[in-house]
Amino acid sequence: MTSNTHATPHTRPGVAAGSRLARALAAGSASVRLQAALAAGTHPDPALVPLLVERCAVEPDFFVRDMLTWALTRHPSPETVPLLLAAVRDGGRQARSQALHTLSKIGDARGWDAISADVLHHPDDDVARTSWRAAVVLVPPGREAELAEALCRELGRGDRETQRSLSRALAALGEAGRPALGARESAADEAVRTHAAATRHLLDDPDADVEAAVAEAQRVAALAAAPSVPDDAPAPGDRADR
Repeated sequence: MTSNTHATPHTRPGVAAGSRLARALAAGSASVRLQAALAAGTHPDPALVPLLVERCAVEPDFFVRDMLTWALTRHPSPETVPLLLAAVRDGGRQARSQALHTLSKIGDARGWDAISADVLHHPDDDVARTSWRAAVVLVPPGREAELAEALCRELGRGDRETQRSLSRALAALGEAGRPALGARESAADEAVRTHAAATRHLLDDPDADVEAAVAEAQRVAALAAAPSVPDDAPAPGDRADR
């Protein structure tokens, strides 16, 4: 006798897996979410890529976000890159930062499409810093000087951590960044001059500490700005009526 029971559609396992993953990624325990992201990368399934990208935008735990990025790198780039580019274009602060970070880890040449003026000069420091790091990984050969010029527009920006991130990105571009940096060492803005000098020091000595380079640049700038002492000025302790 022929059964009239319909076969389960072949998409059903993927739907079920997606539901399980969605529940696990929304769990209150970070360890449960971490294990879920690990499983998604250990057993890649292109049907789960949209869910992984969506979760990157809201996941509060750094280690889980990093595992989500790893999971995405385990999937074919034709499945991941278009969704990540859309997240950079249309997403909020965390969505953009995590998508940029993930694109840099994937290393697909199409990821360069995410590196726009909007993200390089984004007012949110976290988005900007992530875009700088991603840009130096994804920049096409021959466009390093163009990128360096764009990055140098951010010299003097933000706190020490933001300046350190920019210096490292420019130093990673090597000699391609030197002309743009040199032009900023005579800028009217003291913060720009100091930051440019510190970054050039990193180019000269890649093993130098960023903090030390900034401190040295500030010392040199302070000495240059100090008034000169006339040759006939009395020595310290000398009395004018002596």
